[in-house]
Amino acid sequence: MAKLNIPTKTTHVTHEGAPAKRIDAEQQLRRSLMACLLWEKTFYEEGEDIANRITSAIPLVKPETVYNMAIEAREKMNLRHAPLLVAREMSRLPDHKVFVSSLLERIIQRADELTEFLAIYWKDGRQPLSAQVKKGLAKAFTKFNAYQLAKYNRGGQVKLRDVLFLCHAKAKDEDQQIIWNKLVDGTLEPPDTWEVALSAGKDKKETWERLLSENKLGGLALLRNLRNMKEVGVNEKILFEAFDKMETNRILPYRFIAAAKYAPQWEWKIEQAMLRSLKDYPKIEGKTILLIDVSGSMVWNMSNNSDMNRIDAACGLAILAREICEDIEIFTFSEENIQIPARHGFALRDAIVGSQPHRGTYLGAAVKHIFTIPHDRLIVFTDEQSHDTVPNPKEKGYMINVASYKNGVGYGKWLHIDGFSEAIIRYIQTLESVS
Repeated sequence: MAKLNIPTKTTHVTHEGAPAKRIDAEQQLRRSLMACLLWEKTFYEEGEDIANRITSAIPLVKPETVYNMAIEAREKMNLRHAPLLVAREMSRLPDHKVFVSSLLERIIQRADELTEFLAIYWKDGRQPLSAQVKKGLAKAFTKFNAYQLAKYNRGGQVKLRDVLFLCHAKAKDEDQQIIWNKLVDGTLEPPDTWEVALSAGKDKKETWERLLSENKLGGLALLRNLRNMKEVGVNEKILFEAFDKMETNRILPYRFIAAAKYAPQWEWKIEQAMLRSLKDYPKIEGKTILLIDVSGSMVWNMSNNSDMNRIDAACGLAILAREICEDIEIFTFSEENIQIPARHGFALRDAIVGSQPHRGTYLGAAVKHIFTIPHDRLIVFTDEQSHDTVPNPKEKGYMINVASYKNGVGYGKWLHIDGFSEAIIRYIQTLESVS
């Protein structure tokens, strides 16, 4: 008789079937968090599944590590909602909750994130706020001035005045208390924003031009509204002057690509703004190969309300890497491995997207092909969902994961990095400069 009580073998594979690396809870939390647009459906997984994986991993990771990871997700990856979910889950755990006050004060950087956090806190039913949550919200509330509070003093199930009542914040001085009294009384003056001005029925062209001239549009608002400005015929001289002054350090690279899709006639100006932050960067010396995933899963929209996809995120990072690397060759992979011209800016994006059909994911074959080319480092931009086994790199190897899927291939001897912020390129540049 055959022996029945035998050990079972658990196989870790990607969604495409390639053997995946076993990772610990900390690595799982990082890969699920750092590219997470919270509760948004992805090509392979439901957003709720990714959120549940984050919440399941948090109790298994040291509190200090979770705390630092949430700050990194907010401040380096520029994610807004996923770090709030982390704070909410930490507030449930005895060993983790002591960090919640400090974490909320740190990651709440826009006034509407006060209400967003409470919406997440009460997602599964309304309940009293913990002491640490109250303390953290109270500290965060004091960071915002009248303009910031008025800008996000909107309708919704949770309002800013509700947060103020619940956390019992203490104003820093008499002037702040006056602002808070107006917020409570409903007499806080509307801010001078494009939303308020346009909703008041004012001339759209004049409104946009005034806000641009007075530098009252943030960089992200400028990019998101280029299509509207184009439609009303905003003066290009005024617009270009605003581009020259805009801050770019908090804007993810793919946002510039989205703006160029909506306003292609201003692509050259958008491109200048996107690359501006790299002008003083030292080069990464030696031969670099970029390998970019253009498979079918990479063209799935990043959110329900966006036509941007993971290839756009990869293109944004590739454009930045192109400017930093001293000597570079660039390839895309799907079912084939194809070399493309090492162009600059949006011309590189066009070459990447149009290089081949978006089908299967043969990352292993692509990496093996790269082995035949002399190089000092290989940087891969991918969602890590390969059909075939992926070998270890022969030289320095960076696996940049731009998705939040459960299993991945880029561990072991690969230096694995999760997310799609420009901070990834900054990290590689810094690491190379000190090694």
